[in-house]
Amino acid sequence: MERKRIKAAIVGSGNIGTDLMIKLLRHGDALEVAAMVGIDAGSDGLARAARLGVATTHEGVAGLMRMPVFDQIDIVFDATSAAAHIDNDALLRKARPGIRHIDLTPAAIGPYCIPVVNGGACADQNNVNMVTCGGQATIPIVAAVGQVARVRYAEIVASIASRSAGPGTRANIDEFTETTSRAIEAVGGAAKGKAIIILNPAEPPLMMRDTVYVLSDAADQQRVEASIEAMVAAVRAYVPGYRLKQRVQFEPVTANHPIHIPGVGTFADGLKTSVFIEVEGAAHYLPAYAGNLDIMTSAAMRMGESMASAMLERKPTV
Repeated sequence: MERKRIKAAIVGSGNIGTDLMIKLLRHGDALEVAAMVGIDAGSDGLARAARLGVATTHEGVAGLMRMPVFDQIDIVFDATSAAAHIDNDALLRKARPGIRHIDLTPAAIGPYCIPVVNGGACADQNNVNMVTCGGQATIPIVAAVGQVARVRYAEIVASIASRSAGPGTRANIDEFTETTSRAIEAVGGAAKGKAIIILNPAEPPLMMRDTVYVLSDAADQQRVEASIEAMVAAVRAYVPGYRLKQRVQFEPVTANHPIHIPGVGTFADGLKTSVFIEVEGAAHYLPAYAGNLDIMTSAAMRMGESMASAMLERKPTV
């Protein structure tokens, strides 16, 4: 007997939405893709969805709400833009107050979610925000340091191939940095967070690279390194191309060698931890260098599966 699954819709038929659809169709367990929603009738995402037997509409969320399957959909993934998600959430919430929304934009209506850090706490929320690609790649590292010592400041630099930054990413650069910075604090546990994104124009395109600088209270370096390595392994369980680029670097911070952060202050005691991450995409739909997009769809799928599994456990069997 086939296991019952939760029906889901994907709003946004661009690169992220299409890659997410393919991941769910290939590897989804508790989730079934019931609809693909776009606003461009000629998009490759909608055409591919139709070929794969997924119901489609090019009339946006309004079109989704007119589809026969809409009343059966319990989870909606939004891969549009920050501004569009605010409107989409309002429309869907009015039509179906109990519907769950997994937001892949920087809109951040709901709580920030990094599956490996706080996924369990997010499973029962009606709207969760998947932060940003930079957040998904780096916040686990900040949280790993925070498991050993109090994190006073964390700064992340996300470098992605210019080719992998579509119109949505480019239009949301400010939201990217603001959302990621806030999530470094809210989920990563840093007293203060800062995020920087770099669109690398190199040809051939380079894979996503992330640098994480963490200033914490003094701590045993071996314990910090072990915590980071365990966290990397946990992320790699759902993002296979996620890895440390080199060994974790440490630098004691002392009064003789203080670190001054403009706008934050001077740190004269503690530990500076530097971590260098590389993310290679699974190339389901996007090129392997687009690890920034792959980590978002992989994290969203992990969160959706967790949410759907929790819903199935509560549903009575007939």
